[in-house]
Amino acid sequence: MKRAAAAVTIALAGCAAEPLRAPEVPTPTGYTADPLAAQTASAPAVHGGDAQRFAWGRDIPAEWWTLFRSPMLDALVRRALDGSPTLARASAKLREADERRGARVGETRLPRVDAKLSANRVDVQPEAVGAQALPVSTPLNLYLASVALSYHFDLFGATRSELEGLRAQVDAERFELEAARLMLAGNVVTAAVREASLREQIAIAGEIVALQERRLGIVERLERLGTAAHADVEAQRLELAQTRALVPELERQLAQVRHRLAVYVGEAPGASQLAELRLADLQLPAELPLTLPSELARQRPDIRASEALVQRAAANVGVATANLYPQITVSATLGSLTTHPGDLFAAGTAFSLLGASLTQPIFRGGALQAERRAAVAAYEQAAAAYREVVLRGLQDVADVLRALETDAAKLAERARAAEAARSQHAIAAARFDAGGVSQVALLDVERRLRSALLDRTQAVADRYADSAALLQALGGGWWNVAPAR
Repeated sequence: MKRAAAAVTIALAGCAAEPLRAPEVPTPTGYTADPLAAQTASAPAVHGGDAQRFAWGRDIPAEWWTLFRSPMLDALVRRALDGSPTLARASAKLREADERRGARVGETRLPRVDAKLSANRVDVQPEAVGAQALPVSTPLNLYLASVALSYHFDLFGATRSELEGLRAQVDAERFELEAARLMLAGNVVTAAVREASLREQIAIAGEIVALQERRLGIVERLERLGTAAHADVEAQRLELAQTRALVPELERQLAQVRHRLAVYVGEAPGASQLAELRLADLQLPAELPLTLPSELARQRPDIRASEALVQRAAANVGVATANLYPQITVSATLGSLTTHPGDLFAAGTAFSLLGASLTQPIFRGGALQAERRAAVAAYEQAAAAYREVVLRGLQDVADVLRALETDAAKLAERARAAEAARSQHAIAAARFDAGGVSQVALLDVERRLRSALLDRTQAVADRYADSAALLQALGGGWWNVAPAR
């Protein structure tokens, strides 16, 4: 955080009037008010239930999604990074900003040289210039060929500040591109985990439907034998219908998630071919890299982009300040003037001009001072926005850390609840077959089993999703990407 403030302060040195105040950024020693445990709880014998350890200070790989050790997920994220129109747009914005800066550098850092060739028909009446006659007959043709050179001296730093602002804009667009890449990768991982969770839930619902269908067959047979009431049959049919009704809704959500993934990879939902990911294809990272809070501002691309905007606003203050002072321009022209085009550059037709100009604003109705005050206010807005982005970054990490702790504890409890519900259902089913419990009691046990299994699946998915959210909140390791990208 201190290095971020120092980087912004450097950009303020070019301001000729009173210095601007560097943005204040928090420097906490930890993300959460309470100390963070060294590792999370575990849920033995459950896929995705292993404990996770927080590795303080460990670097994050650029392709952070590979920590889930799923080739299908790796291929899906890379496919999105290659085909996303969002990234294509952000990349084009970066190139535009870079080219505009390059154009302005060439226009301001070096002298301006222009060649001119003109032909004019001139007709002057002698009386108009107070003469009886002119030394040449009119009308006549004048041909001019010239080369003009001009250069603006940047005595008070207006051009330098302008170029610093353009460079800061390029940096902002570069970090915005990295932020877009990070968000896209995070969205793909989250959607893929959601898809895998929905597939698991659909499979569980199918298992419960099959179980209830078998139970309905038993109850119908008992009704024909006269040992079960018709009300028990209808109750079992109602429960079966309610469970079956879950499947279409889950399938709708699954289809929507796959449509979203298709858009992420830059393809139409109806034409995209995507692999079918399941929770079993993912592996929960045993260790989660955790950046120190003091380093977060240097690693999150959205914070770096906001910092660049502060530098751009500071440069704009420098431009507005320099506009209060004199502007000096020198120019020189060398050319040839003749009445016959064939005599251009002939002896006796050459001319040259050398000049200088100084412009000092004297009275503009307070406009220049107001523009500087507006630039200072814009800088203060950018500084406040930067501080807000830093605080939100710290909040993102703190929220996810607490979520990971509660996710692990929740999964442990839901895993125990699912095992208890499965054991209770097995006992109740055996007793029902032997006539020891009622149909109503069995249906209640089946309902609890279904709810427990679905809750456990959702808890597993939450651990995967929040693990990805932590890596994303820490910046995603974009700084480790090879320069060739």
